[in-house]
Amino acid sequence: MDVAWEDFGWERLGNGIGRRRLPGWDATAALVAGAHGALLYDTGSTLREGVELRRQAEALLGRRVTHIALSHPHFDHVLGTAAFSGVQVYGAMGLAALLRDGAQELYASAVRHGVPADEAARSVDTLVAPRHEVRGDWTLDLGGGREVLLADVGPGHSGHDLAALVPGAGAEAAVVLCGDLVEESGEPQAGPDAVPSRWPAALDRLLALGGEDAVYVPGHGAAVDAAFVRAQRAALAQRFATA
Repeated sequence: MDVAWEDFGWERLGNGIGRRRLPGWDATAALVAGAHGALLYDTGSTLREGVELRRQAEALLGRRVTHIALSHPHFDHVLGTAAFSGVQVYGAMGLAALLRDGAQELYASAVRHGVPADEAARSVDTLVAPRHEVRGDWTLDLGGGREVLLADVGPGHSGHDLAALVPGAGAEAAVVLCGDLVEESGEPQAGPDAVPSRWPAALDRLLALGGEDAVYVPGHGAAVDAAFVRAQRAALAQRFATA
């Protein structure tokens, strides 16, 4: 299953698990492969970036991505989804309607952050909303004993935060894909759709999912441990308590 992930600019996180830190905003896209299925967690900031991720995933695995999970509704995590035809797309409850109704805001946000207007328009015009919405937990069976737990852990960074847990196997630690609930390469960003009062509880849920020995993969930045997540939780609680 595993090949040279690093040759494609990916970081290997475990057997059949890797992630790419995308250029521009250092956003994470993660890939989890089972015997029959493959999950991509987030799809990049443009349709062009999604096409690149699709080609790399197919080269790494020798087959197509079958499932996509979207961590939250910000442009740098969702606008590449249309590059993956025929996949099953998952998001937190309410995400589908938000993406359909908020296409113009996604376009405006992408352009504000430096995406060329024509590229942002193409990406938004082909925007794909989740067909499957997660309330609570949803387990995906990717085959060969590889399961991924999708967990609607928000709100926090946004109103629709979806995490993914890849349980550990043998000597390998569990991997928790956190989206932007956790950020390592900068201070966590709280935009107008953040729910600061609920953010610490969302991080408590992440810690409960992964436990003390898990690898936690932020939406932006290097992978971290449980101590980092706890420290960021404490900082967020203090920051928003005094805001």
